[in-house]
Amino acid sequence: MQDKPFTDVSTAATPRRSREESTRPAFVLTVVSHPTPRRAGERLVLGALSSGLPVSVSRVGPDFVLPGATLGMPLADTFISRKPLVFEPAGPDRVRLRVEEGGTPVRVGTEPVTGTREFGPEALREGVPLVLSDRVVLLLHQALPFEAPTNDALGMVGHGQGTRRVREDVIRVADLKVPVLIRGETGSGKELVARAIHQRSPRRNGPFVSVNLGAIPKELAAAELFGARKGAYTGAHQEREGFFRAAHGGTLFLDEVGEAPPEVQVMLLRALETGEVYPVGGSAPVAVDTRLITATDADLEARIVQGSFKAPLLHRLAGYDIQVPPLRERREDIGVLFQHFAREELASLGEGPGLEAMASQETPWLPASLAVRLVSFAWPGNVRQLRNFTRQIVIGSRGQGSLQASPRLEQELEAAAAPGARPSPTPAPVAPSAEEPEQARRKPSEVSDAELLEALRASAWDLKAAAQRLGITRPSLYVLIEKSPSLRTAGDLSVEEISRCYQECQGDLDTMARRLEVSKRGLQRRVRELGLGPA
Repeated sequence: MQDKPFTDVSTAATPRRSREESTRPAFVLTVVSHPTPRRAGERLVLGALSSGLPVSVSRVGPDFVLPGATLGMPLADTFISRKPLVFEPAGPDRVRLRVEEGGTPVRVGTEPVTGTREFGPEALREGVPLVLSDRVVLLLHQALPFEAPTNDALGMVGHGQGTRRVREDVIRVADLKVPVLIRGETGSGKELVARAIHQRSPRRNGPFVSVNLGAIPKELAAAELFGARKGAYTGAHQEREGFFRAAHGGTLFLDEVGEAPPEVQVMLLRALETGEVYPVGGSAPVAVDTRLITATDADLEARIVQGSFKAPLLHRLAGYDIQVPPLRERREDIGVLFQHFAREELASLGEGPGLEAMASQETPWLPASLAVRLVSFAWPGNVRQLRNFTRQIVIGSRGQGSLQASPRLEQELEAAAAPGARPSPTPAPVAPSAEEPEQARRKPSEVSDAELLEALRASAWDLKAAAQRLGITRPSLYVLIEKSPSLRTAGDLSVEEISRCYQECQGDLDTMARRLEVSKRGLQRRVRELGLGPA
């Protein structure tokens, strides 16, 4: 039987595009995992869909290419059929997948697809993992279709739109003298961005001094940053240089700048305005030539309203503002990042010739089921958490032919999967209780911030009960809490705040959770980490 023709929509086949087309998001298929590991991150732009035309994808074509590259190749896995999968436009921001009978077996996450399956805007924004023949995992999502090649990766791994935007920001500001404020969640790679700015700046041969303000006791912060004269305070037995002077001629990176005490904020503002610092106990200013880069995962504007952060300082720190996207907003990079960290871990273990030798026509080294879990996970700890997961999976799979997550890691990956990244089976109806009235299932986007806070308070910060009250899943609730401008998690609490509340509430976790307005389970974990509660 003759193979059906497919539509060639590779970027090489459509080289001329208008400016409007190049800035309009398109539907894209990105390789998350493949029996040949180096192919992670390659993508196919389904450009024809925007013109109302279908696109066919099979083993023999079209070509998948890295963003910015010109040459690529088809999926080319012998377990994938020559009979194509067909992607069709199904209305505004909707895509229909049609699977031919006898063609390549396809699963959406964990659910087999027979016939057709439609995906709406919300699922496509999150990214839909497609598993082909239990060997290749593709992510169907939206991205800018045409991008200029980037020769300098700046030490940043990934080809996604958010990663490329950060690279562009680094290139724009690196050679300037203006201070830079880097915003992003914990573990998203803010220090990596700061190092990239330093390495591309005229100060690259000078020192790069990295300081976490949140780890410095508040009473010592001024002396650590600006230096101190001998005898300036109890325990100052010798003169302290300070981080500003240590970074003279180079770059000083201050992480968690939102934790700076009020007196340090005043001194930082003066240092930025005058280029001078006053050591603690000193009477004369010291000139410093230091570029300041700061980072925060806090909402500084909200802290200004609360009176805990000074508006003039924010205006000085944010000479240029860079936003680092969380990992859940650039899922197309998860496969590339996992392979990168796996290579590093294998090299450190001295395990054989490296990742490329793991390519097999029989069994992929990264099983499709594990790849789907990785791309569907919410990653509240971002890139740092992914790196830790990769290390644990690689070490735990030593001596095996393919990777395998431990039962504990499997449970963790499954428990906090992103709400829109993989379809979930329809939950069985649950009889309503007097405490928690039954509500119809609803989209997380329909829940307002005020309604979220009200449900949490009414449920005494029991996240399971709050999710049921709102009619959403627990993973969806986690994402709403992370995105909320008025809520925080147990991880945001300072040691002093937890310790003080523990003493005042006499260790009663229920009372502490209500007072601090955080999840009881997360608070219990922090209490144990600090050695305050029972093991």
